[in-house]
Amino acid sequence: MKKKDALLYRFARPIITVLFKIFFTPKIIGRDNIPNSGRIILAGNHTSNFDCLLLISSTKRSIHFLAKKELWKGPKKIIFGNMGLIPVDRTKKDHSSLEKAEAYLKEEQLIGIFPEGTTEKEKMKMLPFKMGAIKMARDTNTEIIPFSITGDYSLFSRNLKIVFGKPISIIENNLEREKEKLEETIKTLMRGDL
Repeated sequence: MKKKDALLYRFARPIITVLFKIFFTPKIIGRDNIPNSGRIILAGNHTSNFDCLLLISSTKRSIHFLAKKELWKGPKKIIFGNMGLIPVDRTKKDHSSLEKAEAYLKEEQLIGIFPEGTTEKEKMKMLPFKMGAIKMARDTNTEIIPFSITGDYSLFSRNLKIVFGKPISIIENNLEREKEKLEETIKTLMRGDL
């Protein structure tokens, strides 16, 4: 039986979209690269805890994000537990989170992932990617839509931008090489070369 979109997500998405348009006026490029249906993985750089909200405001489709399990502590558990998110234990190779994400993909859903795994880094410096996005794409025969986020979340700054690239298929058995290609694609999007 196909999973329904999380009720809280459906309620929050239009509110988030309006607030982002008012306070951050993000420039969204390549939105048409996200298909209206079918399984897809959105993968890109991670600049802020607001990145998930920017992605939510960029498409009408529900995105199931992989997110650190610490978000499920205390009162936050009520919110994040009802947004269709997938908790990830970042202290180890968390196979259960990948299995949950792959289950969503097999039901033609949209997964959002930040392969760097953290925002704790030097500003504008992208960390080496972890393998999760590439492995999921290969195991489920799913294309990846790369994206880049540049600018900042200062109120009314008008310099916030998200760029969605063309779909990428994982064609090599060398997953390390495919991961490097994804990193380079996103760096290119960040530079504005595509």
